[in-house]
Amino acid sequence: MTGGGTRLHAGAWWLWALGLAVTASRTTNPVVLGLIIAIAAFVVAARRPATPWGKSFGYFLKLGVLIIGIRLVFTLLFAGAGGSAVLWTWPVVPLPGWLSGITLGGPVTAQAVLWGLMDGLRLATILACIGAANSLASPARLLKSVPAALYEIGVAIVVAITFAPQLITDVQRLRTARRLRGRPNRGLRGIMGVALPVVEGALVRSISLAAAMDSRGYGRQGKRSPTARRMSAGLLLLGLIAGVVGIYGFLDSSAPVGFGLPLIIIGLAASLTAIGLAGRGSARTRYRPDRWGVREWLVSAAGVVPAVTATIAAVNSSLAMAPSWEPLALPQVPLLVVVALCLALAPAWIAPATGQTNHARRGHRRDTPDHVPGFDTTTPRQAVDA
Repeated sequence: MTGGGTRLHAGAWWLWALGLAVTASRTTNPVVLGLIIAIAAFVVAARRPATPWGKSFGYFLKLGVLIIGIRLVFTLLFAGAGGSAVLWTWPVVPLPGWLSGITLGGPVTAQAVLWGLMDGLRLATILACIGAANSLASPARLLKSVPAALYEIGVAIVVAITFAPQLITDVQRLRTARRLRGRPNRGLRGIMGVALPVVEGALVRSISLAAAMDSRGYGRQGKRSPTARRMSAGLLLLGLIAGVVGIYGFLDSSAPVGFGLPLIIIGLAASLTAIGLAGRGSARTRYRPDRWGVREWLVSAAGVVPAVTATIAAVNSSLAMAPSWEPLALPQVPLLVVVALCLALAPAWIAPATGQTNHARRGHRRDTPDHVPGFDTTTPRQAVDA
């Protein structure tokens, strides 16, 4: 059995989405950014589960549109980004001397507007990738896969990964309640009516889940010798330092050739060894654990390959990855990156379907762990069938 039955490992979805996010962070080409959003939307539409957090992708897209608008407003107000195609000129507002380098007003050029739009689109694309991971991966099942040695980090991850899904669930619940009571649920009045209770409720539920984990002894360490603790801490510190220096050397074009990648490998190996040593002192059981199989490797590779391809193209200073817009012209299309991005569509067919049909066939109720993090109401008969 691969992929843990009819469910894909949540970590595979996050690796796929983070690979797309890395690809988006390495370019300002609108063709590549638009293709990444389209790929994420297609995969989400094909494989999102019938759960409350499965509908969160649309909210992330709306937030991305808001980010683009804010970035464009700042570009128009703080002119001076350069360019030859002047669209109009704002009156220049004098600023104090300690704000030298910042221009409020002045000529607004087409190049500055395009730079602002592409920068905002890049941020929106990264946010869309994170939204795709939130829609496809179960927060509760992802939490079960966190190494037991990472106790403090695991509790923080609980609050982080459950905040957005709970936020979406509360928004839907409160909007429905306001609509039934005849109160506005759209526009500014609707937003003001649900904003505070939504944020408060999502944060309280996330912290409650973290507190429940803490009370049940999540990540508690057993008896470990001082030598083992010092060894794991030293290896983790060595891994972090080697990883940071390696990433800097890999991204810095002035660094010696072959300097960054070996340090990244050393840092990753040291960190994994430290986590393994620290996890030996934590006795932990899992109910119906998710397995990492062939499907998970393929889905992860579908996100990692575009990220590596885009990073190599960006390090080589490809103009297709970062158009200059001077002079104004259509951007070049990085064909190799586009071909690599086509591989990111593979999860739409590789990953198993997780819609309502599977839950009905397997006898799952809507309050199983895939729907309410932290609760398990599976009957003994259902557990045997699973």
